[in-house]
Amino acid sequence: MSRTHASSLLVTALPGLGGQLAARLSGEPGIVVTRTEGDRIAVVLETAAAHNSVATYQRIVDLQEVETTNVAYTGLAPEGMSRRSFLESLAVTTLALSAAGGGSQVQAAGKEKKWIPDSGATKWNKTVCRFCGTGCGVMAGVEDGKVVAVRGDELNPVNKGLLCVKGYHLPGILYGKDRLTTPLIRRNGKLQPATWDEALDLIASKMKTTVEKHGKNAIGMYGSGQWTIVEGYAALKLFKGGIGTDNVEANARLCMASAVTGFMTTFGSDEPMGCYDDFEHGDTFVLWGNNMAEMHPVLFSRILERRRKSSWVKIIDIGTRRTRTTRFADQYIPIKPGTDLALANGIAHLLVKNDAVDKAFVEEHVTLKKGLTQMGYGLEDGYQFKDKPESISFDDYVAFLADYTPEKVSATTGIPVSTIQELAKKYGDKSRGVVSLWCMGVNQHSRGTWMNNLIYNLHLLTGKISKKGSGPLSLTGQPSACGTVREVGTVAARLPADTFITNPEHRKKAAEIWGVPVENIPDKPGLHTIAMFRALARGDLKFVWVQCTNPFVTLPNQARYRKAFESGEAFMVVSDVYPTETTALASVVLPSSMWIEKEGLFGNTERRTQQWNKLVEPPGQARDDLWQIVEIGKRLGHGKLFETGDLPLHEGLFEEYRKFGLGIGKDLASYSQYVENRGLRWPVVNGVETRWRYREGEDPYVAEGKGIEFYKNKKTGGRAVIWARPYEPPAEIPDKDYPFWLTTGRVLEHWHTGTMTRRVPELFGAVDSAYIEMNPEDALTHGLEAGNQVRIKSRRGEMVLPLKLRERSIPEKGSVFIPFFDETKLVNYLTLDSFCPISKEPDYKKCAVRVEKA
Repeated sequence: MSRTHASSLLVTALPGLGGQLAARLSGEPGIVVTRTEGDRIAVVLETAAAHNSVATYQRIVDLQEVETTNVAYTGLAPEGMSRRSFLESLAVTTLALSAAGGGSQVQAAGKEKKWIPDSGATKWNKTVCRFCGTGCGVMAGVEDGKVVAVRGDELNPVNKGLLCVKGYHLPGILYGKDRLTTPLIRRNGKLQPATWDEALDLIASKMKTTVEKHGKNAIGMYGSGQWTIVEGYAALKLFKGGIGTDNVEANARLCMASAVTGFMTTFGSDEPMGCYDDFEHGDTFVLWGNNMAEMHPVLFSRILERRRKSSWVKIIDIGTRRTRTTRFADQYIPIKPGTDLALANGIAHLLVKNDAVDKAFVEEHVTLKKGLTQMGYGLEDGYQFKDKPESISFDDYVAFLADYTPEKVSATTGIPVSTIQELAKKYGDKSRGVVSLWCMGVNQHSRGTWMNNLIYNLHLLTGKISKKGSGPLSLTGQPSACGTVREVGTVAARLPADTFITNPEHRKKAAEIWGVPVENIPDKPGLHTIAMFRALARGDLKFVWVQCTNPFVTLPNQARYRKAFESGEAFMVVSDVYPTETTALASVVLPSSMWIEKEGLFGNTERRTQQWNKLVEPPGQARDDLWQIVEIGKRLGHGKLFETGDLPLHEGLFEEYRKFGLGIGKDLASYSQYVENRGLRWPVVNGVETRWRYREGEDPYVAEGKGIEFYKNKKTGGRAVIWARPYEPPAEIPDKDYPFWLTTGRVLEHWHTGTMTRRVPELFGAVDSAYIEMNPEDALTHGLEAGNQVRIKSRRGEMVLPLKLRERSIPEKGSVFIPFFDETKLVNYLTLDSFCPISKEPDYKKCAVRVEKA
């Protein structure tokens, strides 16, 4: 990680120690202090080729006469920052924090050096990052059967040769000391080694007897946005086409379901119309509750590069806490939790009032609707909801918006009237392209579908959609939440390519492709994730197979769902790579291969499908999830479902799967095409990918002369829908007994539940345990100081964590933040399992807690 140019850093010392830190830094060669503001010091690192930036930052830490944990990195100064500088800064910070947290910088640097090839024996191959939904291309270097190096794939248009700090540490996820290498069966209360035949025979026998005694819907499959496309397709085919149950779900229900229902209800088709190219052309980037600098740093670096080259570009951060994203934003807009619905309607109100609506676009391409309100929050067992859309006129919509004046919205959201007006002007300015970006802050929401709808409203009202540099772009958190869950349809009620089990024609098509009687395919929706695990807790669901995910860390209100194992009747199979909280509860554990230990395809946020080959062998007896599914299928008498003729299994199943989307605007390329390139964005017609859907000249399904056509929305005649969706409060709000909002989320160094990243010494050393962050003024009011052990209580549970102040992020007053990566500190014992009635996605961002010194 040599540096060939100077870079800027901002560091923060504990209160009162800023002068001491600045004086120390000023005396160091190669470090220039450029500005001091109290305890914040801006420095320039003047580096030469031999001057390692990691070592430089370590020297900064070592200069303190206080504990190293008292010095917090606060981000690079944004002035003139390039993509590479931004990503390097995050990597440098992680390694420095790793050293400060007890790890050795020498060891970290040594491990980094070890992964740099120094021999011609290293063989390089393309692959895709195993972590988030960005879909970064990775070149993996293999030597003597092991991954010894990784680098960003310069030929991949997603990341153009750069990776984030997790990506640069990908090899480490394969080589944790506690990899699962042999099947385990629970005998006499303990998991004990078994053969594959013993484990698979037991699973198949249990599934058969359960179906015989309790029916097909007493079993279920719970997968993941980390499944490869073909693994997910095989699971869907076995359960929905073979066994005949729709109880197939995936953990993307917990993170992307609201995005799906938002797209479907507005456009009649899932997934974005835009793509990452918008980052090089947009003028205003509005981040709705999205800490993009940490959660999607490679994509954020592209936005920063756009701003560096174009001085008029603005980044607006709307959030409930100041994050690393805030430090790079041109404007930070703090908002009260759960009030984003009111803000979006307030912007729409001003677009109408200020005559900023593209009337011609609305008249030609839009219809308007309203749905049911006061839907409830899904907290009770057996909760059911079905929306009843009703057409309305534009005048009706304007009347609906009349209640969202700037003054009323300000009172609800806490945002000043002038700021609301300014934001509306940016959306309405015809000379500026606007890109809206969001992820869990909008989706994990008790009205998540509505909020997705309302963001689309802003783009439909202004006509800023399906065009270069303008459009809504919902970001994803898993590597194939789009490709495997959303496109394959590995959730209840869905079949591949936006088709549904409730539609007789869709079932008929699936039966023909699969070669099964149409009666095999269920016609009634199965259990969504929350309903599935509630049924398991009640004893109605007897068997569940979990692959590639860790629900007994991620499910909200954990105590409610762990009741499933109190009676000993629930039978859970878990396929994973490491021991987890979920494997600890399992009846059978199957050791899985991961990443480039198997062949696969992922589908990313921008509709790009990417393929990689198997490059190394998995450890011990570990086998890939596809093999496991097929072997169970054979034992259940459904082996013919996986016969692929002359084609290899993986390619054959993919070629079968792509038949679902051909000719309907969901076209995928052939398997061989993906082998030869760095991914293609569907629809792919005649070998050509699509950048902007619904746009003439870009999307082959839009006829000449149409300009824009939302052709997937058959029910509306090819029009998108503007929805009148009101503001409604969250299911639980703070009160005198529980006065704080609790928000949960991720941190840069860890991914999801930390199953992989906590096994990487450098990442674990940087952030080794969970913590609570709160506003310094709230801490002062409650007599709390940084480092105090703090007890956090909700109506569902409690936990004790160390308090951090003014470090990675600063919540607004009245809010606290806790990350969920730490299996030893399960924040989801505190969270509420309310969910969006339309998407069934839980709200992890808003519940009430109290905080006190432990």
